Amino acid sequence: MGAAPAPTLPARRGRKPRVPLTDVLSALTFHVMKGPGSLGEHFTELFDEPLADSSLADRRARLPWEIFAELMRRVLRRRATRSRHPEAFWHGWRLVAIDGTQWSLTNTPQISAQRRKPRTRRGRAAFAKLTTVVLLELGLRNPLAAAIARDGESEWALALTLVPQLPARVLLLADRLYGCGAFAAPLWAACQRVGSHFLVRAQTAVKGRVLDRLPDGSRVLEVPIARRHRPTPAMTRLTVREIRVRVGRPGHRPTELRLWTSVLDSRQAPALELARLYAQRWEQELYFREVKHHVRRTDLLQSHTVETAAQEIAAIILASALLAVERTRVANGTVPVLRVSVAKIIPIVEGMWFTLDVAAPVLTEQQTQYILKKMYQRMRRYITPARRGAFMSPGRAAAGHRLAAADEEHVGRRAIPIHGCMSDSAIS
Repeated sequence: MGAAPAPTLPARRGRKPRVPLTDVLSALTFHVMKGPGSLGEHFTELFDEPLADSSLADRRARLPWEIFAELMRRVLRRRATRSRHPEAFWHGWRLVAIDGTQWSLTNTPQISAQRRKPRTRRGRAAFAKLTTVVLLELGLRNPLAAAIARDGESEWALALTLVPQLPARVLLLADRLYGCGAFAAPLWAACQRVGSHFLVRAQTAVKGRVLDRLPDGSRVLEVPIARRHRPTPAMTRLTVREIRVRVGRPGHRPTELRLWTSVLDSRQAPALELARLYAQRWEQELYFREVKHHVRRTDLLQSHTVETAAQEIAAIILASALLAVERTRVANGTVPVLRVSVAKIIPIVEGMWFTLDVAAPVLTEQQTQYILKKMYQRMRRYITPARRGAFMSPGRAAAGHRLAAADEEHVGRRAIPIHGCMSDSAIS
């Protein structure tokens, strides 16, 4: 399941293990996509060879985390191309988002000894949590990198470890957690190194000094950077372009949306286009919903230790990357990739991987290609209709997608610039 070779294990004493590492990793990825059942049961289903859950648990407990980190580095990479996936680009920039989510850990003695359950308004939560941050390629919902809080790191700290992995020529979208000078400064420095830009929702409490007002209603702002957050000692202030729009839906109270971007040229990126574009950040929330509801079918991990829970999350992210590849093949450059229903193709993909893994020794190349052709034909039945009101031109903001308006994170039906003298503009 996947062309990437297994990472190299450090030298170990004793006899050679009966089950190769490649089989363990393949079974774990297969397991996180299956429904009810243990890893041992799914291993037997996949390789037609019994292996006890206790043996697999012991094997996983001895695997160093570097194995999974290296595997993610090899497998997670950019997939979209401008010619075949215009919905994944905007004005030549690849659309990428960063955000975090939490997974619930089982109440085992090993986990309880390492992690405390977070406090909620009703007292302690039912489960301890494991935070994960994902750098996501929008338009395909394809993970590019991930960081997992194996040592209890915060979402903020995990995101900072992913900033240096930002690809070249991208426009990064992020929510309010990252909308302050402390995060924008290292993000700006990383973008400068690779020729990328960011569009972040700014926190309302952060203040700055206005340097210039632009014709589209946005303004150039100078934000002070605290000493401990400066990427270099000389970087005491950060210059960003601020966009403020009032967004809302009929019958709902409007909300002010405050955005910061490193794109200072208002002719290159008009304010209202960036406000429309920001709504695509919600794709990352939909990605987390997909992996929890359709790939893993739950946000409660089955692993009994924090370390093996991190392995389980890594396998889920790898599985989602493989699904993004399969959706891209099904779309075949003729329709937006996200119109391929992930919930409906997962059973077909599971069957395809299972068949090819088990029958590979007896299948000819011609037979393998025939099976793949038939599987992809079946998956193409599950291409959903185009959404009404979608932006179809790749040169416009939110190309190929209808803007969501479910809560205050979304750009709604109308956006009214607060600065400048522009007229109202519909965003639906």
